[in-house]
Amino acid sequence: MSNRRMARESALQSLYYADSLKDMDIDDVLDYAQDYRKELADCYPFCEDLVKGTLENLPQIDKLVSAYAENWTVARMSAVDRSILRMATYEMIFSPEKTPVPAIIDEAIELAKKYSTENSSKFINGLLDQLKKERK
Repeated sequence: MSNRRMARESALQSLYYADSLKDMDIDDVLDYAQDYRKELADCYPFCEDLVKGTLENLPQIDKLVSAYAENWTVARMSAVDRSILRMATYEMIFSPEKTPVPAIIDEAIELAKKYSTENSSKFINGLLDQLKKERK
């Protein structure tokens, strides 16, 4: 497994943790993400950026996801799917690194296959494929 994939998995776990507790601030979530620092080594800043950037842009991210999620609200999505979509949306739209869109979508699909339900990867693929139109 690549270090960047491990960083995405760690970021997903941190975002899921934040989503499940609701009242955590960014510093608490970053403290949680620190547990992955040694394991991720040079890729830890990428993980930290995904977590911090996603949480800092959460209202705009949720608005974008909602706009493209036909017949779904963000609140109705499973916490894992919601966290994957939020992180991938941050990376596609707000990240200064500008990873290629196909790579972001592929990584989100792989996370869904590993951590979510059988149909989640198709749902995430379809939504992110529509959302990529927003990338500038």
